[in-house]
Formats: sequence, C-alpha cells, structure tokens
Amino acid sequence: MKIALVSEHASPLAVAGGVDTGGQNIYVAHVARQLQRAGHQVDVFTRRDRALLPPLLEMDGVRVIHVPAGPPMQLPKELLLPHMPRFAEFLVDFCRAERRPYDVIHANFFMSGLAALAVKDALHVPLVMTFHALGRVRRLHQGANDGFPDERFAIEDELVRRADCIVAECPADEADLVEHYRADPARIAVIACGFDPDEFSPVDQRQARRRLGWATSEFCVLQLGRLVERKGIDNVVRGVAALEARHGVKARLYVVGGDADTPNEIATPEIARLRGIAHRCGIEPRVTFVGRRERSQLRDFYSAADVFVTTPWYEPFGITPVEAMACATPVIGADVGGIRHSVRHGETGWLVPPRDPQALAERLLAIHDDPAHARAMGEAGRKRAQAYFTWRQIGLELEDVYAQLAGVRLDTREHARETTQGRVLRAVG
Repeated sequence: MKIALVSEHASPLAVAGGVDTGGQNIYVAHVARQLQRAGHQVDVFTRRDRALLPPLLEMDGVRVIHVPAGPPMQLPKELLLPHMPRFAEFLVDFCRAERRPYDVIHANFFMSGLAALAVKDALHVPLVMTFHALGRVRRLHQGANDGFPDERFAIEDELVRRADCIVAECPADEADLVEHYRADPARIAVIACGFDPDEFSPVDQRQARRRLGWATSEFCVLQLGRLVERKGIDNVVRGVAALEARHGVKARLYVVGGDADTPNEIATPEIARLRGIAHRCGIEPRVTFVGRRERSQLRDFYSAADVFVTTPWYEPFGITPVEAMACATPVIGADVGGIRHSVRHGETGWLVPPRDPQALAERLLAIHDDPAHARAMGEAGRKRAQAYFTWRQIGLELEDVYAQLAGVRLDTREHARETTQGRVLRAVG
C-alpha cells in the first residue's frame, strides 16, 4: 500500500521531551518505520517549523515532507489552527500530483485530521484518525489553562462522524470517544502505543548507574517525559518529600526532559516551578533535573532507577510506562487513561490516584522495603510489554485496518498469525 501519515505539529524527526514533543512524535516515527519495513510506501507530512529544513527528508526509507504552512519557526501547537487551511491546500495538491495515489491517509491529532479531511473529500482517500488527546477531555482536566479554542470541539465532532476508522489507544480512550463524542463503536479500533525492543531492554543496574554517574546505594526514583503541568511532576516531588517526612526514607529524584539538553528554566519554565516546590518541601538537594536526552540514552535511565513514576492528571495512553516496563523497572502510575491499561496493579507496579502524594509515598515505601518484590514486578512488566506493546505488533494491527479500508488483501501467513495473536492478547490484557 501507499500510506500517508499526517502529523502537523509532531515531526518524527524531532527529539522528544519538549513541551510539544513527546508521545505523538514517537508514535508517528515508529509506525512509519514499521510500515516501511513491512514493504509499504510511507510518507509523513509535518509542518515546516525551521527555515533551513528542506522540503523533503528521508528517514529510514520513509519520506518526511515539510509542509509550508505558517512561518517557518517553532510555534506552540495551540497557535497552529489558523495555518491549517494552507496545510490542507498543500496536502491536497501534493497528493493529487503523485503518480501513484495513496491507499489510505492516517491523521494524528485533530488539526491533522482537519487537513486530511480535505484529501478525503477531494481524492476519496479513506481516513484513519488517531486523536492522541481529546479536546473535551483536556478541557475537563485543564479548564482555563487549556489554550485551544472552542472551535476544536466542532472539528473533533466532524472527524468522529466522518473518519472511516478511529484508532483509540486504550479502552479509556474508546470510552471517552463514545461518551463525549457519541462515536460509533463499530468504527473504533483499539490499538495501543508501543516500544522498540532494539531501543528498550534491561541493562544491569550497576552498569547503568556507573555510566550515568549515579550513586550505587541511593534509592533512585525516575520521572521522564514532557515537562508540562498536567504531567503531575509536582505530585512526584511531593510524594518523594512525603516518603522522607512520614517514613524516614530519603530518595533521589531524577527528572529527565525539557526543551534543552542542559536544564534551563528559561527554555523550560516548568523546571523553575518544580524547583520551587522541591525547595519548599525541603528536598531540593535531592531533586536532579537532567535535561533532555537522546532516545538512545534512555535505556540506561530506566534501568538505573529503582522505580519509574508517572502521575499525570490524565493520559490518553502514555508511552513512558511501557518503555520502563520493557527495561524491567517497576512502575508507579496514575490510575488514569492508558496507564490504567498498561500497568497491572500489584503485578507490574502500582496504580495511585493523581494528585495524591501520600498515596504515592506509600507505594514508594513498598518498593523501597521489598527489593525482591520490586524486581519481580519489573520482570512481570518486561514480559507484559513484550507480549502486548511492541511497535511491530502495533504496526501489523494498523496495517490490517488500512488494508480493510483500502480493499487490499493481506494474506501472508505471518501477518495472519501475528495479528490474530495480537487481538487475543489485547482481549485478555
């Protein structure tokens, strides 16, 4: 098949960890690679956000097309909607000029969906839609801090009505689509996000700590991902403080992420807020802001930690818990969204309420006091990640969706076996 992936603000070439670079960038990059490896022709369309970017770059056999829509500079995604008509115009013209037509177009995020609808209407290309976050759910959790206009809701309503298939990333995402958007369950496919076993697998903890310069004897807690308020990193800081205040256990918290390799409060204002919280809690000397890191380095961070913690207010899926599990590290996660699906409570880690540092401290204490059980949970997490959440499996499931919409028969024995296995695993998972 010939497949177009649209990701207006999240380039597959970007380094994850910044305010607007995270799970969607990783998702698009890995899905594109998996589809290309399966023999399909894959193009990714993303907005040109730097003046020196060429119109087209190649990424592991995938064409990345930089769409001239708005000024060639980085802009917050909340400011991109006015530039989507130009994005859509370019997208239609490009698709129309291609010698071989696209079999399917897969839009990621609502603004990409708006542009992709123009291709569906003009060229009758089937549309697959992954929202990655839903406007009404975001507004429920962020209220006045949500910077997107109300116009987003109507756009998402139209996409839900008109997309040929909606990919929900977990059962909670599917439930939100049905409850808040009246989506037809028959047109929803539940397909998770994943990890690449070549990127994430266990590393000996002592070796990982030696490479990172971490102390061998400290109890180390890791938070890794985008540094934005809704990720609840302040709750992790307070939870580590409560662990000491209530239980006498001192922990070192490492916070990885941000918009610069060196921690920078100007580039990443959330660092300043979190430092202030750590200072008021009396643990500032034991909270280390690492800065942004390349994905090739993250395996050592996950493996060096005694526990990975992520407690966002809401989370459509959450790739970092799966990556931590793949490295055999136990996870304490907020009992929300996709984390509720990926983390098995009491088996691969613990689920705690968001914004509840005391509950988090209790689970941190359990990890600290029973290292053998923590290792067993880490190993259970590794097995679960391998069984359910590899990008290879997810690519096969998406390929199956595309083929059905495009009327293409995928009858190889390997494809049939692996996609069937994936459906069974997801049903029992």
